[in-house]
This record gives sequence, C-alpha cells and structure tokens, in this order.
Amino acid sequence: MNSHQSLQPKPTRILVIAMRYLGDVLLTTPLLHSLRQAYPDARLDVLVFHNTASMLEGNPDINHVITTPNRPKFADYRQLFGQLFRQYDLAIATQAGDRPFLYALLAAPLRVAAVPPKNTTGWWKRFFVQHWTEFDDDNTHTVLQHLKLLSLINVPQCFSLVPPQISNTKQLAQQFPFLADNTGYAVLHPHPQWTYKQWTVEGWIEVGLYLKKLGLKLVLSGGPGQQEIDYVAKIQRQLPDDTINLAGQVSLAQLATIIAQAKLYIGPDTGITHLAAATGIPVIALYGPTNPVKWAPWPTGFNQNRNPFDKQGSQQLNNISLIQGKGDCVPCHLEGCDKHRQSRSKCLDTLSLKCVEESIRWALSK
Repeated sequence: MNSHQSLQPKPTRILVIAMRYLGDVLLTTPLLHSLRQAYPDARLDVLVFHNTASMLEGNPDINHVITTPNRPKFADYRQLFGQLFRQYDLAIATQAGDRPFLYALLAAPLRVAAVPPKNTTGWWKRFFVQHWTEFDDDNTHTVLQHLKLLSLINVPQCFSLVPPQISNTKQLAQQFPFLADNTGYAVLHPHPQWTYKQWTVEGWIEVGLYLKKLGLKLVLSGGPGQQEIDYVAKIQRQLPDDTINLAGQVSLAQLATIIAQAKLYIGPDTGITHLAAATGIPVIALYGPTNPVKWAPWPTGFNQNRNPFDKQGSQQLNNISLIQGKGDCVPCHLEGCDKHRQSRSKCLDTLSLKCVEESIRWALSK
C-alpha cells in the first residue's frame, strides 16, 4: 500500500534505520527532526553502524542510538535481533538494501521503507511494507529522498540538518586557544575516504598559502586513520609554521564546534563537508565524479522540496559554493577514471587554483 494518510494511533516507539557512511547519517537528521516535531512524546531510536554513531552525538531529537558492526558475525545478529524484535510501533528504513529491510521487518508491525525500483533486484520488498517509495539514485537529493518517506504518513517536513553537538564548549576553547583568536581561521579538510574524490596535494598547499595571505589562520582537519593523518601532515609541512593540524585529535562533535566558528571551510565530497554545511558557515565543496543532484551539501536555510543543485556546472546557493571539475564526462558517477575507489579522477586533478580563489572571495564576502 502506498497511501498518504496520517498514522492513527500515533506511534509511541519509532526506529529509524540509517546504515551507510557518516555523511549519509547526517543527511538523515532532517527526517529525524521532522519525526520529533510530529511525535514529541515518542521514543525515537536510530540504528546505525558503530563507526557512524558519532555523527549523532548530542542530537536532541534522538532517545537512543543502536549500533551494529559493518560486518556483523552470528553473535552480533543474535544480539541485535533481540534488541529489535517487535520493540517498536513504526520502523523506517532509509536505504533499500537487504539488511535495513530485514531489521525493519523484525522491529515493527508498521513499516515505511525506500525500496528498489521495479525490474531491479529486490523490487519485491514493497509487498512487505505498508508504505514505500522507490529509491532514486540519480535525480533526487538524499535529504529529499528521506523526507519522501515522511510524506507517505503525512508528517510535515523539516529541511534543516542537525550536526553533532558537545556539552562543554569552554573546555574545547581551553584545549585549542586559536578558537579565541580574533584573527579568524579557515578549516581545510583535504582527505576524503576514497582516492577518486581527492584534489591534489599541490592544490591544497596553494590554497592554504592564498588564505594565509588574506590574513586567515589555517586549520587542517582529518580523521584518525594513519593514512589520513600522514596525508594531512604532508600538507602541513609545506604550510606556515602556525598551521593547526587537528587530524585524529578531535571528535566529530568537537570538529563541528570548531568548524562552526570558522570564517570558511573547504573540502571535497566527504561527510565532513556535509557537516560543515550543516553548521551554516560558508563552505566550498570540491566535486568531481559525484552527482551534485544527489550528494551536494545541503544549503543552510534551503527549505524547498526540490533539488538545490543541478547536475552540471559550478554553482552557489546560500552558504554553499560547489566547484565542479571540468570535463565532458562530469559527473560520470564512476569511482575514478580507472573505475575503482583508489584511482584518480582527472576532473579533480586538473581543477584550477583560480576557480577555488574565486569561490574564496565570494565566500568571504558573505
């Protein structure tokens, strides 16, 4: 059944299943906030992977975060099934994969889900949920894809993202005195998870030097993985001595707080760029093979039920300046020119410093 009726009686226990990467989890927060506004007294839990739960730290809309390994073993499945089995009135699966579908099936008698399109593997899942929408991987932004699920049950849509939050900002300021520096700083996040989304080391160095000339302190961010720490350190060594390197040193919620006080953020297609966009500061996003219609950062204050960005071309909207690499094939939706995650993307390797400098001037004028 695919009707548009309000739920009666109102659900008192709701589970949202969001089992992908960090950025995907953050892009689920408008759905969570919409549910909280519609059902203020309900218990609202979220099921995510262990390594993405930090994106929901301090989120006021959530009662409890349930985590599971990316590659669960039998004992993990058994424990999770015990936690979920008929513990909820309503389960919402935001992805069309097998595991989210199975968990929704176990968790609640009433299920709302994204399902695969007809004539594709798993199309039959629609017959086991009460409300469904087909997953669109090309022409619908991820935020809007999630909110479509709520339109099926007449829940009013909220479009704002909710970044992770910390409770003690004074302690963070004591740990990092540059936060109180009146000079102002820019945050650069040079390392995405996959090589095919990378810009060049040389490009990051040139941009850093340009920002320094403009009078901004440089703050580099990065995750805790050794490869990422080494990559960021390589860039830091070729930047001014007062450059701050936060790679592997702060939590996501702490990083969100640091970014929120910056004059500017620059990053590639990665979850931290979505996080920066959610803080509301000016963001420059460097995109190559990825489709901006589906995966562009969501602009602060954009409250319309339409895609904020087109598929092709560099664009600016609210706090987001999206720079797209050049090429007739862009965006190709492929994982690099050699079609695997560790391959390079020519459209990003040839992205010019001039394009980024123009966006910096636009961002700093806001």
